[in-house]
Amino acid sequence: MQLKNYMEEAVFDMLDDVMRDLGVCMCEKCRYDVAAIALNSLPPKYVVTDEGEIYSRTNELTAQFNADIAAVITRAAEIVSKNLRHEVRNG
Repeated sequence: MQLKNYMEEAVFDMLDDVMRDLGVCMCEKCRYDVAAIALNSLPPKYVVTDEGEIYSRTNELTAQFNADIAAVITRAAEIVSKNLRHEVRNG
């Protein structure tokens, strides 16, 4: 048995698409910074059993659930883009 925050999986499932749509830096450091900020802004959804994970996946199908995650990722990406923690290279 393993304890898992299902919200982490949900954020990473949407992360690249949202960041790509926003045209922000997609380097590993920025991706993880965005994910960390987003996850700290979302309520955790812990699952222990396969049944619990199935319940969470059913919840994921709601339009509001996806919209909430996309909105939080968007806000996090804006924060990270304004506060890059790596050197920006030109050219």
